[in-house]
Amino acid sequence: MLRTCVIGLGRIGNLHSDIYKSDPLAQLVGVCDRNAERAERAGNRLGVPYFTSVSEMLAALKPDVCSVTTGGFEYSSDHYEPTMQALAAGCHVLGEKPISNDLRCGEEMVAFARQKNLCYAINLNHRFTPAARTAKQWQNEGRLGALLFCNMALWIGRPEDLDSPYYHLKALNPHSIDIMRYYCGDVARVQCFAIKAPGRWMWSTASINMQFASGAVGHLTSSYDLKRAHNVERCEVTGVQGRFVIEDMWMRATLFPADSMIQQVYQNPVFGGFSNFDDTFRDRIHSFLQQLADGATPEQIDGPGAEGLAAQRVIHAAIESLETGRVVEI
Repeated sequence: MLRTCVIGLGRIGNLHSDIYKSDPLAQLVGVCDRNAERAERAGNRLGVPYFTSVSEMLAALKPDVCSVTTGGFEYSSDHYEPTMQALAAGCHVLGEKPISNDLRCGEEMVAFARQKNLCYAINLNHRFTPAARTAKQWQNEGRLGALLFCNMALWIGRPEDLDSPYYHLKALNPHSIDIMRYYCGDVARVQCFAIKAPGRWMWSTASINMQFASGAVGHLTSSYDLKRAHNVERCEVTGVQGRFVIEDMWMRATLFPADSMIQQVYQNPVFGGFSNFDDTFRDRIHSFLQQLADGATPEQIDGPGAEGLAAQRVIHAAIESLETGRVVEI
């Protein structure tokens, strides 16, 4: 059983804590937040020791695994320090996305984990669903053939403007870009257009064009401006032999073979399937714990820090394109 701690006790940190409490592979041994009231409230609710100092918690409890679920500027500036502290203490780390709003910090975290030979992963939870895995299996079986294009869309209603004009681009898009990279590989070139919806000062809806290293092309539409929508995410990947469509992460994956009118469908079951978005966190966290329990090396971890960093590089390239009007090479 892996001794686990959580650093950062907002809604997501409390969700990580609850999942560790219920996972048979984990023993939640402590929580930490620099806000004393939040730390105490979470510790009392969960029945574990609570701290306001990361270094004190690590020294006292010596966990095997830490979740870093802090926030900060652009929802990620506070990830760096506790991640580096946990890695220095010999802990495997599961960090929340985005890895960092500063690429240099992301690079240092990935490099330090590699130096320490520790497993460092990012909560890229949209790929941790049966529907996403089924689609990946179809691809691995050669059902798509050589890739042609990927169309991706993610939109949620977030009416408030936040702490940066680029908050939406940096905080929402790591999920979508990771999904695109998961199926299509590295991104080589990026072009971005975006708008500020009426009354907003943040870039709130974006259209991002990509060319992958394979030569395939892709497109991402993302938005914080849709208050209500029938669905929130759609991924279409097409090759010369077929295409698949994933709807709302876990709800449905459909394969459309090029040589047949018969479709193949994975449908989330009513009983025993995913019931809500939190289940993607449960799957992702359990998958990380299972890999650690099985003795996976850092190179074998699914959704590692390096892939979170690669997604963030695409986002920074998109911002550069938006600012300059140019196509940006990565």
